[in-house]
Amino acid sequence: MPGNIIIKNAHQLVTCSGFEAKKGKAMSELDIIDDGAVVIQNGVITAVGKTADIWPQVEASGHAISEFDVLDARGKAVLPGFVDSHTHFVFGGYRAEEFSWRLSGASYMEIMQRGGGILNTVKATRATSKEELIESGKKRLDSMLSFGVTTVEGKSGYGLDRDTEIKQLKVMAALDNVHSVDIVPTFLGAHAVPAGYQGREDAFIDYLISEVMPDVAARNLAEFCDIFCEQNVFSVKQSRRLLQAAKALGLKLKIHADEIVSLGGAELAAELGAVSADHLLQTSDKGIANMAKAGVVATLLPGTAFSLKEPYARGRYMIDHNCAVALATDFNPGSCFTESIPLVFALATLYMNLTVEEAITALTLNGAAAIDRADTIGSIDVGKSGDVIILEFPTYHYIPYHIGVSTVEKVVKQGKLVFDKEPEKC
Repeated sequence: MPGNIIIKNAHQLVTCSGFEAKKGKAMSELDIIDDGAVVIQNGVITAVGKTADIWPQVEASGHAISEFDVLDARGKAVLPGFVDSHTHFVFGGYRAEEFSWRLSGASYMEIMQRGGGILNTVKATRATSKEELIESGKKRLDSMLSFGVTTVEGKSGYGLDRDTEIKQLKVMAALDNVHSVDIVPTFLGAHAVPAGYQGREDAFIDYLISEVMPDVAARNLAEFCDIFCEQNVFSVKQSRRLLQAAKALGLKLKIHADEIVSLGGAELAAELGAVSADHLLQTSDKGIANMAKAGVVATLLPGTAFSLKEPYARGRYMIDHNCAVALATDFNPGSCFTESIPLVFALATLYMNLTVEEAITALTLNGAAAIDRADTIGSIDVGKSGDVIILEFPTYHYIPYHIGVSTVEKVVKQGKLVFDKEPEKC
């Protein structure tokens, strides 16, 4: 149930105020309040400002202070909960050996050709029960929560058949009902070409359009449809056909674009009005310009480039050319087995040349925009969900500085304390 909570005396209240994605220079605007306070009632933010102003308002409102839990954030920084807008957290099996193959020089595509990669996880996920997937998914969400994630996008895509894709999406629905972290489900049936369809990719797209996607939409199991638009996977033409069919069914669009080669995925995302285009390591200048013009959020995944030893996406260039950039972990069992938000944060600032302020926007308001929820989460604004994190330190600058280690002390979700490094307080 939603809760009532007051956070007061925050050394630095980083509101990230806004109700839509921030582009370009606006990504540096964090709207910081010194000695700040936040009031959350019934899970919704009702007041934001300086403690000296907010506390008397609460006392005069007719609501007894005893109705609220009160957290003193003296000497702490307070931020919106992080939004991890691209993950694959529901899967069976692991692929540790593939990490060693990469260390020996094997490329991502070579590993796929060996029978590894996505198809390896597909085999394991098909063999894993729904109950086992719920149990492992819960543990992964617990870890994400400890890093300050209050909303996560989760993709299917480790089934490549009707039953397993639906099983993955049902697991996400079950977890969304019981876990503090909100889950936004995405149908990624076109994540790879299954063995029975090698060389018949068009037939597989037909199968997804006619036999799988209508069932997913009818059961309301997904908000988005995604596709791996990549050389030797699905072409731009095939991706357009699937995404247009998804749009006709009422699904919003995402696209894995231009990760390995510059294929035109970013341009397709702009053409179709996708909410986000993700990866973008090899995206062209034209693709970036088209995304900026169309309002497509560029979701960058530096942990994947780091893990694959590939060049990073041009985050600095994208922001300088008026793109709205989000950051996410791409947590998955193969190419990026990490849910570490601080690692992603450090990589973005050190190797993609984002400022600390831009990275915060990318993981809060713009992350929310990448899942079409910037109007309800992603910032500390009146009327939004009371999703807030409290750091152990007085300023947000400690997030990338403590490389790969969480600086999150407490997490509040819809006005309830759901994580504390001192667990007896939860």
